[in-house]
Amino acid sequence: MKKDKKIRELNSEELVKKSRDLKTELFGLNYQRKMGNVEKPARFKALRKEIARALTILKERELQDERTSKKA
Repeated sequence: MKKDKKIRELNSEELVKKSRDLKTELFGLNYQRKMGNVEKPARFKALRKEIARALTILKERELQDERTSKKA
């Protein structure tokens, strides 16, 4: 998964920013859908998946940090 590798290379701050930007884009697309003029309807699914990837990686890192702090 190329996308997964690219996203994993980002640090946590960049991941938070990326997910925020993607959510903003998704909001804009939803607005366009309500108005009835969406150019790329497949982009909805892609955006939701990218957001989920970013949030999953953030959660994995958070859990990993908790585990390492408990061991120490």
